Amino acid sequence: MEHGLAELELRRLLGGEHDGGNAIVEIHPGAGGLEAQDWAEMLLRMYLRWCERRGFRAELVEFQPGEGAGLKSATFTVEGAYAYGYLKAEAGIHRLVRISPFDANARRHTSFASVFVFPDIEEEI
Repeated sequence: MEHGLAELELRRLLGGEHDGGNAIVEIHPGAGGLEAQDWAEMLLRMYLRWCERRGFRAELVEFQPGEGAGLKSATFTVEGAYAYGYLKAEAGIHRLVRISPFDANARRHTSFASVFVFPDIEEEI
């Protein structure tokens, strides 16, 4: 009974037009060079691992490596039930504050990366 209620709650929360379908995710580093590129790659690894643990199929479509570390941009697709519904809330700017491993003076840096999430819509004409 409790499992049935949880399933109904999930369907209510993910009841948007495209929520039940697949997703396309893009990640781009913000300004900040190497530090932001490293943060963007950390986000990519996090999302790919999340997909694996949830049983989604993720495929890297485009990857532009950064200069020295990280990435300049990455795009991947996620296939599975409600992939877009789960991931759509991740769209936006993500911030990381840390002591930079790239700074010899061990100063605190704030890095930004943008994440875009689109529904993977099958177009039929």
